Amino acid sequence: MPVFDRHFWLIVVSGATLGLLGVLLAVWGNPDNSGICVSCFVENSAGALGLHDNPRMQYIRPELIGFVFGAILSSRLLGEFRSRGGSAVMPRFFSGLFLIVGCAVFIGCPIKLFLRLTAGDLTALVGLAGLIIGVWFGIRSLAAGVHLGRSEKQRDGSGLWVPALFLLLLVLVLVKPAFVRFSVTGSAALHAPALISLAAGLFLGFLAQRSRFCVTASIRDFLLMGRRAPLIWGLFAFFIVATATSVASGGFNFGYYGQPGSHHDVFWSLLGMALVGWLSVIIGGCPFRQLIKAGEGDSDAGMVVLGMLVGGGVVQSWEIAATAAGVNSFGKVAVLVGIAFVIILTLFYRERGTVPGSAT
Repeated sequence: MPVFDRHFWLIVVSGATLGLLGVLLAVWGNPDNSGICVSCFVENSAGALGLHDNPRMQYIRPELIGFVFGAILSSRLLGEFRSRGGSAVMPRFFSGLFLIVGCAVFIGCPIKLFLRLTAGDLTALVGLAGLIIGVWFGIRSLAAGVHLGRSEKQRDGSGLWVPALFLLLLVLVLVKPAFVRFSVTGSAALHAPALISLAAGLFLGFLAQRSRFCVTASIRDFLLMGRRAPLIWGLFAFFIVATATSVASGGFNFGYYGQPGSHHDVFWSLLGMALVGWLSVIIGGCPFRQLIKAGEGDSDAGMVVLGMLVGGGVVQSWEIAATAAGVNSFGKVAVLVGIAFVIILTLFYRERGTVPGSAT
């Protein structure tokens, strides 16, 4: 059993709050089962900045800004903000891009996967299986010596560049200049009031920075430690609170067919989430966790975030993203390329002399 200390309860509160607000943001205006979806939000924001021209996917999501600013606030108050980075910069950029590819083929990030499950969406079960498989492959990769290098302290303020980008996004949300695009139809046109979204993001970013909560890290630690892993209890709290809130709000719809933001291409959903899980373990966190780390001054995570933003434009411009009709040939090829990328990454970044299966 885990140690029931202050940090344990902080993890539980973080998971429960993420589950609660993940459902309530949909009640307040975000798309069904997508109260919080980092990959969807990134695709929306990329469209608003002109990185793709899908008129249904263009809106700067204030939640993303809140996640980063909440992490900045928490890390600054507690003296944990520090500029660091410098390891495997370009591989991390492309890892961010392929994270969004995997999420777009599944239709959702790991957080949305669990929100779909807690709303009764049975199509998300195959995504969960894929995520677990991907995390397992990630664990095996680390055990075999795969390592992208250690972040080092940097004195040039490199950790401030990505937060500065999100400050610019906040200004664009408030000013709404003509060059920023905002959808009037489609999923991006569905959103909670901007101030509520920003406040929710700030609160969640603050909690996540303090607790280090991450969906893929929860699964990773559970596979390694079982019930002794503190993070898995945060995921349990997320699941219980989100399910209860979905039922209470009338958003629970148990079944396989007619679920919002889903499709029935089972194999490609599994493979897309496997790609996300595998990459997340290697780079040290899912898309949500990368935003939080970028807010702490981690420029390596910042490169992942920039890759995610470019990926948000690519999956829409190149028609990689899945729809309710399923996954097209472009999406299938992109996932296969992503798997090839991870395999190459593990070959080039394996430290020699490490015994497979050893602890890291």
